Order: sequence, then structure tokens, then C-alpha cells
Amino acid sequence: MQKSSLKVGVDVPWVTSWTGEALLGVRPCPSVGGALAIAQQDNPGVGKPLYSQNHAVRQRLTVSRMLCPMCGQPTPVDDRWTQVAHPVSAGTLRGGRHIEGLPASVADDQVLVDAGAIAPLHRACVDRSLKYCPHLKADPNIDVRRFTDRWLVLPLLVRAEAPPQMFLARAAPARAVAVIGFLQLVGLTDDHDPLWQDRPLTGGAVSSSQA
Repeated sequence: MQKSSLKVGVDVPWVTSWTGEALLGVRPCPSVGGALAIAQQDNPGVGKPLYSQNHAVRQRLTVSRMLCPMCGQPTPVDDRWTQVAHPVSAGTLRGGRHIEGLPASVADDQVLVDAGAIAPLHRACVDRSLKYCPHLKADPNIDVRRFTDRWLVLPLLVRAEAPPQMFLARAAPARAVAVIGFLQLVGLTDDHDPLWQDRPLTGGAVSSSQA
């Protein structure tokens, strides 16, 4: 498979997966402190870019190390911007989909900034991506804002099947285990939404001053 003429971090986001990067199954990964996670070959720029698919390991690194998904470089505290995050109450986030690790100390009415699996970008990288990416240009939900100075990193788990162990004193059947796929990023705010239970799951949260 040939090296592409497209430049990683300029023409194609650093976090994007390529056809030359096969999935490798499940193994302990340093990107999540040695926990079991989806592994993938690291050959950015080989083959064709899969713009709709993030690379498993590079995605986790963007969130855990606050690396810009576009260029792959660290984002400083005064230059972290999100394009897709939206305010949502903790209770709505808990009830709307399966997530792991949201602490009980985060009250249901606390307003969070749900960035999903997309880490903050440099402002220059935000502007570049909005200028050249057709998908982002057409997205009516783009909302560029500074990311919060406090956040939580939560694992997004997937089910993987462990093969049967046939050559033990007692054969063990195949079993499904939970492993980390991507990491989810949630910004913390000091706002609260006392009416969060009255809002639809797809609706955004508001601060207590707006309620």
C-alpha cells in the first residue's frame, strides 16, 4: 500500500484513520494506562484516509494528552476550542446513553460540556478545518467555543469476544469482555440546570441563571 501525497495534520486530520492501518484486536494500551483497549496499526498517511473514522489509539491520545485532533500537537490552556461540544445536564448524559465513570459527586443538575470523542483544537486548526472540510461546512450544529478549564475523561466501552481456551486442564468457553474503544471528554462548569428533568434528552441544558 502506497504512501499518500496528502499531508497528515494539514490535508488530513492527525486523528483520522487510514486504509493502511488495520485493527489488531485487543491488548493492553499505554494510551489508557495499560488497560485493555482496541489496538490498531500506526501508519498515518499510508493508503487512503477514512475521514469518517478516527484511529483508535490516536483518538485516545488526543483526549488523554489534550492533543489537537487536526495537527496532533498539544493544545495550551489558553488555546483550546471545541466545534461540536454542547451543554447538557449530568442527569441527561447519564440517562441518554451508556457511559462509564461519571462520578457520583457530579450532581444530576450540573451542566457539563459534552465533547464526545472530539478533543479541543487550536483556534487556527478550527478555522482551517471549517474552511476546507465539506462535512463541517454543511453541519448546522457547529458551535465554536472555548473549552472549559476542568474536564473528565470517560472510557467508551465496547464488547470484545475472548476466544475459547482449548488446551487447559478444563477448557474455557469463549466469553465477551468489556474493553476501551475511544475516550469521551466532558467539560465541567459551575452552572446548574434545576429543570433538567423537564427537558427532552436531545435538548441542551441551561445555567441556573437562565432557568
